[in-house]
Amino acid sequence: MAKGRSLELYFIDGKPDGMLTAEVFNWTGHVLMTPRTRIKDALGRDEAGYTGVYILLGETEDGPQAYIGEAEDLGTRLRGHVKGKDWWETAVLITSTANNLHKAHVKYLESRLVEMAITTKRMPLENGNAPTRSSLSESATANMEEFLDTLMMVLPAIQIDMFVNKALLDKLGTVSKGTPHILEVALNNDDVSVFEIHARRKNLRATAIHTDGEVIVQKGSEASATWSKKTPNHSYKKMHDALLNNGVLVVDGGKATFSSDYAFSSVSAAAAIVLGTSANGRVEWKLKGTDTTYAEWEAAQLAQPDTPT
Repeated sequence: MAKGRSLELYFIDGKPDGMLTAEVFNWTGHVLMTPRTRIKDALGRDEAGYTGVYILLGETEDGPQAYIGEAEDLGTRLRGHVKGKDWWETAVLITSTANNLHKAHVKYLESRLVEMAITTKRMPLENGNAPTRSSLSESATANMEEFLDTLMMVLPAIQIDMFVNKALLDKLGTVSKGTPHILEVALNNDDVSVFEIHARRKNLRATAIHTDGEVIVQKGSEASATWSKKTPNHSYKKMHDALLNNGVLVVDGGKATFSSDYAFSSVSAAAAIVLGTSANGRVEWKLKGTDTTYAEWEAAQLAQPDTPT
């Protein structure tokens, strides 16, 4: 008979869609999940300098996509992916609490995770083929398989089900995902940056602030009243429809207007809702009054040294 396990989730920001850690009693592993909007804070944590494997999650015009990798210094590798990969919105860092995984361990874990993702076919991988497994001793291989067994309990609990057989997932269930929330935000915070989209072809203007790991499109911002026929099955279309149905987006003539401030954990989601089509938010959003894209601003933020507390 299977024994129960205790999973501890710690919401670092105090928000369900912010950074979180996941640990299991008597398991040596540690999981840190962060939205891209909090990547600088995540890379400032100790575990970001550990050896481990990582998963990038996001969407392209073709739908959901993931990337699985390994590194001896996760922070250095992820900084490269901030510059080199625009599509991802969430990063999952998988390490050990004592930082005692070495290169052969994580190459084995990377290979096994890619194999599992290809087998379940729940999420397309940018990786392509599974990398070759590293050569481990019999005992080390057993330890890594045991590590994976517990990881396969942790990941579905934090809504990452790409490694789980669909039939099994239906039996297990998952934690229900919170929806973006509506809130009014005053621009009196020093840690606030203001961005805008001016889509001249669609005659749309929208303003958003970036604060505390969220992108908050401001009340009165304009958005497309309809979703593009080019991407009819995109997941953000469902969000666009929902915002129209619940009155956050109010149609007036050929446009829609945000009736209140609305918070997104993804800059691309915010841009897609405004433009009514799949969009790269790191390119579409510009720092207000400049030609600086969100991507350029993001890179500059990562280049700045952390301020001592």
